[in-house]
Amino acid sequence: MSSRRNFVKNAGLAGAAAVSLTAPAVHAQAPIRWRMQTYAGAALGQHVIKPAVDAFNKAANGQMVIELSYADQLVPTGELFRAMQRGTIDCVQSDDDSMASPTEVTVFGGYFPFACRYSLDVPVLFNQWGLAEIWEAEYAKVGVKHISAGSWDPCNFATKKPILSLKDLKGKKIFTFPTAGRFLKQFGVVPVTLPYEDVEVAMQTGELDGVAWSGITEDYTVGWANVTGNFLTNNISGAWIGSFYANMASWNKVPPHLQQLLRLAFDSSHYYRQHWYWGGEAKLRVEGKKMKLTTIPDAEWKTVEVAGRKFWDEVAKESPLKAKVVQILKNYNAAMEKAGPPYRY
Repeated sequence: MSSRRNFVKNAGLAGAAAVSLTAPAVHAQAPIRWRMQTYAGAALGQHVIKPAVDAFNKAANGQMVIELSYADQLVPTGELFRAMQRGTIDCVQSDDDSMASPTEVTVFGGYFPFACRYSLDVPVLFNQWGLAEIWEAEYAKVGVKHISAGSWDPCNFATKKPILSLKDLKGKKIFTFPTAGRFLKQFGVVPVTLPYEDVEVAMQTGELDGVAWSGITEDYTVGWANVTGNFLTNNISGAWIGSFYANMASWNKVPPHLQQLLRLAFDSSHYYRQHWYWGGEAKLRVEGKKMKLTTIPDAEWKTVEVAGRKFWDEVAKESPLKAKVVQILKNYNAAMEKAGPPYRY
């Protein structure tokens, strides 16, 4: 029995030695690293993106790491698209409009006037009404992967002087998005473009009279409530449309299981914003002490809504694809109005 046990033991050792001589050495693979920049400054970024990036980095378990930068840290926001297209940045969180993407859908990103009434309109339009497929195809043409779109907050005015009627908007220097500014010019608004982090100081020095860039949650979160003091409850859009994008070559280098993990992480960001903004907008209107609420009467504000639909028709004339998107928005909003409360009141 002893000799048999020794034979088995020695045979096992010999086999192990053979394996060690012939098997290739295994080395730990370096993680995939992505440089990502968001449109948001550091204070806002703690909510709209950092939790999702932290969750992804933890779940990726060393296989991939996203290095997050905030607004204008790597490149100015207006140069985000080009930097991503070149591969200087691998991933971007922004809207199409402010990063100046050269696509047919750019005008609809950010705040396209009155396209959305509530935040849930955005994911429904993309996931059930065909916008996701349109965005994906348009970005693929320019070497960028459109990963997913989601909603942010509404677009309200926060100003140093109260807005009680449309005439109070005339001559006001307002920090806003390109398309929103183009629309608001007809009401006498003077759109101003500045680096995001310069807005608060510009308000203090008189370079700006206000912002039409967010709802009240952001006004408090980023400090604008401290330098404005007045909040107009009428909005020109119920939800900002923003997205996650990636350089196509960078995206294609990521294995499928990590691509799926990226989608899940970004979906968690979309979900977080849904409840963070929705709850924040209501709570700060009721409990906030820094901003006085004003409202333009419905009959007068109706003229702005009518102008919004005329603006849609102007945009639709610019190209067949824009006309297709505008028609989807018209059909969707008509369906919501027909559905009645709580979809539309």
